[in-house]
Formats: sequence, C-alpha cells, structure tokens
Amino acid sequence: MTTFFTSLGQISYLFLLIGAGFLVMKLCKLPPNATNVLSKLVTTLFMPALILTNFMDNFTVSRLSSAWQYALAGVIVVSLSIVLAKIIARISGKDDYHRKIHTYCLAFSNFGIMGTAVVSTLMPDLFMSYLILCTPMWIVNYSWAVPALLIPSEKKRGFSFKNLLNPLFIAMLIGMFIGLTRLPIPQFVDVSIEALSKCMSPSTMLLTGMCVAKIDIKRVLKIKSIYALSVIRLILIPSIFLFILSIIKIDYGVALCVLAVLSMPLGLNSVVIPEAHGQDTSEASGMAIVSHLASALTIPLMFTAFELFM
Repeated sequence: MTTFFTSLGQISYLFLLIGAGFLVMKLCKLPPNATNVLSKLVTTLFMPALILTNFMDNFTVSRLSSAWQYALAGVIVVSLSIVLAKIIARISGKDDYHRKIHTYCLAFSNFGIMGTAVVSTLMPDLFMSYLILCTPMWIVNYSWAVPALLIPSEKKRGFSFKNLLNPLFIAMLIGMFIGLTRLPIPQFVDVSIEALSKCMSPSTMLLTGMCVAKIDIKRVLKIKSIYALSVIRLILIPSIFLFILSIIKIDYGVALCVLAVLSMPLGLNSVVIPEAHGQDTSEASGMAIVSHLASALTIPLMFTAFELFM
C-alpha cells in the first residue's frame, strides 16, 4: 500500500493543477485562444527544454547499451496497441468515423503531455528511457494515426517528413549530440534551459484542465459508450500487460516505462484535431473527461499492482 499512497500523493499534485486550469478557464473568462497559446508554449518551449535537459545529462555511451531495449519495446507496444484497438473498435464503433476515433483513443494514450508529466514526477531517473520508448509512438502517431484516423479524408495531405521535424524531435537530436560528445555549453544557457524545463509539468496539467473546461460536460457524460471505452483504456489494457509480466520476465525499467504509457488516459488529440475540422467530438470529449478523472485513481493502482508482479 506504500506504493499506492506515494503514487496517489504525487498524482494528486498533478490533478490539483488540472483543477486549477479548469477553474481558471471557467471563472476568469480567458480568451478562447488561451489553450492554443499555452499549447504552443508547451510544445515549442517547455517540453523541448525538458527533453533537451534529460538527453544532455543522460544520453551517454554507457547508457546506449540498454537504449535499444526501450526503442524495441516502443515498436512492439505501438504495433500491438493498434491491432487490439482495431479489433475493439469494430465492435464498439457505430460508423466509420467513430470506429476511427475509438481506434485512436485505444491505441494512443496521453503518453505525451500527461505521460511526460507523470514520469518526470514519479520516476525522473527513467525519464530519458521513457522518451526513447515513446519515440516510435510519436513517429507512428504523427506520420499515420493523426492523418489517417483524425483528419477527414478530403483534408488529408499525405505523409510528410516535415511532421517529424518539430521542436520535440529537434530537441532530442540536439540533446543526443551534446550528451554523446559531452560538448560544454555556457552556464547561463544551461540554467535557462533547466528553468524552462521546470515549467513543463505544471503548464501541461493546467492546459489539460483548460481543455476540459471548454467541453459541455453535462451533455457528453450522457453518452454510455465513454465509460466502457475508458475502462478498456485505463484498466483492461494495462491489466493485460501486467498479466504478461506474470508469464514473461522483462527488464524492470522497460516494463515500468511500458506500464506508464499504457496506464495514461486518452489523448486530447482525439478532441482537438477533429474539432478543428468541424467533426463531432462529443464522445471523444466524454472519454477525455472520464478517463482523466478516473486515472487519478487507476494510475496509482496500476503502479501498485506492478510492484506486486515484479
């Protein structure tokens, strides 16, 4: 139970920030584009700074011997998740559009914004390894999943390598170079990057709360399917992995990073991107609300169960 209460305490801090973002958006009458501005700051400054800092400090020759295990685990996780999500979506989706939304929601958790905040808070020593594990997921997410599942057919532009040349990957590449070469950088630059990196977790949780505040909660919570899909995302999928751990021996760090990915709530892309293209986001919004609220309890439960299995 120690693991549960420790995780719950740290998760509670993150969810307190989500609540603060929700209240600020509801009570302070922020402009509609406030979430867009904060999102840009997160994805172009705070998260790249956190990634850059971790790779500069930890991406060394000695660490590379185990890095391949995390990258391979990422490939396996994203491949199996897509297969499982497609099977479930065939049953749960009432039409092609909703089947695609269900596929995305079940295959891709909020491993980016929520995942990086949780892992950097709960297990900072594994954060760089977590980023390496997530790299295949980012690639598949933005090169296939978002264009194929979330963007209407008439608005798709096809695959472009420009999608991969974003601040997150650029920061990772620069961090890898500095980490491997041990290239010295001026102290004022290092301090500035570290200061920006500390803004990542609180700002991403505020952003999550602000996005939830823009949703018509009363209307979307009446959609029954969101509860079943949230249970699948938060409980069934990570439980399958825990069952696998009871049969197959997996490296502790790799297993913990995989569980972190699988335990996260549904990603907000399933709401933000279809909404930007005029699609119905009622069900996806409901799943985002329910899964994020429920994950405050399910994430500590899954980490506690992990300690029992390992």
